[in-house]
Amino acid sequence: MTLRGSAAHRVYSVVVFVVLAALDNVAIGLVPPLYGSIGTAFGVSEAHIALATTVMFLISAVAAIGFAYAGDRTDRKPVLIIGTVIWVAGTAWSGLSGGYTSFLLSQVFAAFGLGAVASVSFSVVSDLISPKRRGLAMSFWGLSQGVGTIAGTMTGGVLGHQDWRRPFLVVAAAGVVAALAYLFTYNVPRGDSQPELAGIEYDERIHHDHLPVILRRRTNIWLILQGLSAQVAFGSLVWLPVLFRARAADQGYSSGTAVLVGSAFATLFQLGGALSIVGGMVGDRLQRRTPRGRALVAAIGVLAAVPFYVVLFFVPMRIRVPDGAGSAAVIRAVLTDVFTEPTVGACLATAVFALMLTSANSPNWFAMIADVNPPEHRGTVYSLGNLVNGFGRAGGNALVGVAFSRLSAAFPPPVNYAVGLAAFQLFFVPTGIMFWLASRTVGRDMADTHAALMAAGASGARRRSAQDPHRHVGRDPAVGVQGLAAQQDSGADR
Repeated sequence: MTLRGSAAHRVYSVVVFVVLAALDNVAIGLVPPLYGSIGTAFGVSEAHIALATTVMFLISAVAAIGFAYAGDRTDRKPVLIIGTVIWVAGTAWSGLSGGYTSFLLSQVFAAFGLGAVASVSFSVVSDLISPKRRGLAMSFWGLSQGVGTIAGTMTGGVLGHQDWRRPFLVVAAAGVVAALAYLFTYNVPRGDSQPELAGIEYDERIHHDHLPVILRRRTNIWLILQGLSAQVAFGSLVWLPVLFRARAADQGYSSGTAVLVGSAFATLFQLGGALSIVGGMVGDRLQRRTPRGRALVAAIGVLAAVPFYVVLFFVPMRIRVPDGAGSAAVIRAVLTDVFTEPTVGACLATAVFALMLTSANSPNWFAMIADVNPPEHRGTVYSLGNLVNGFGRAGGNALVGVAFSRLSAAFPPPVNYAVGLAAFQLFFVPTGIMFWLASRTVGRDMADTHAALMAAGASGARRRSAQDPHRHVGRDPAVGVQGLAAQQDSGADR
């Protein structure tokens, strides 16, 4: 008896993909809390270490295009295995680096592998989940990345506040375990979750001349470009641990305690990202009423979040933790502050609400890419969006560091950090506008893709009938895009 392709095998596969998506973001999130510690160890400034994060964003985004194209054209499983091995090796190298140059090169090496995991696993996950549940399922997949970033921040601060090398080696070991688990996942057939393709073998592959076809879908243009401004804002949020570390230092805490406090508060304040599930559910529900549903949820979320972010950075926060104590004691004190110190509680509530609003964009962005593109294009479109995201995130991470430095001439820490971070949240405004523009074209693009998949399904059914004339293969009648939006699962439920 085999479990290949069974419900249990699919669930196992989804869990492994979620863990892999989380771990690669853990690897990315390790460095920011340790900017000061690593810089001191190598005798360079924080800006030099921040450069490693910026380079990692860029390299992983560029590498993702090549890996995504390879995944859309060939078997995706070997591509993912190769990418995982690369980032695990690069992360271990980072923890063993003896100097700044070696550390920078190790981050570049790891970034190549990280590019494969994000883009190729997105394509696989979209083939595992039916359109009806796409927003909710993608919210879990996207949430795993957010949780990974939070876990990276916490892991870097907790395991690295005394020895910055330790978190890199621990995460590399976890990556080895995840890679071994991935060997036993279900090798998902392309288009497996599409109701239009039920019962046929879909063997379409991307070709080099498909890029104009991809870009003719106007929704793809807006979904790709929105990441430039969105990720400038999100990239600046990588500096949240630095803001809270500066607040702790300003209140007289020692360097080690301040690093721990910064990581703990930044982790707590990112918990609102867990509410991306709400954004995915709301997007699914509204999508059944109108093809514009997911795009409108994303647009409203990012625009409404801006004032809450600005408030978050300027609300005064009184920190009460035992200076010089161990990690457990400091973290307990931080959690106690949430309930006993009104300023900390107010900051946490504001942060959770702001992140809940902006996190609505993630699952709906993932789902829209799958909605308007056939299976053989999804990984590549995601990687193009990820490339723009990478430039935006790298730009935000780099530019905000320069802004902090310039602002320090006029404002002392932590005020310079607060002013810089608040200004960078205005980049969410063009993102909201582009999601609104996507809402105006998504219906037409969904209808075109649906028609193309129906034609491919009918062609496949005819081929099967010709090969086995005694077997009747029936198909559901075609439905319009409004009907598709309402049903979102007109074929076999998977």
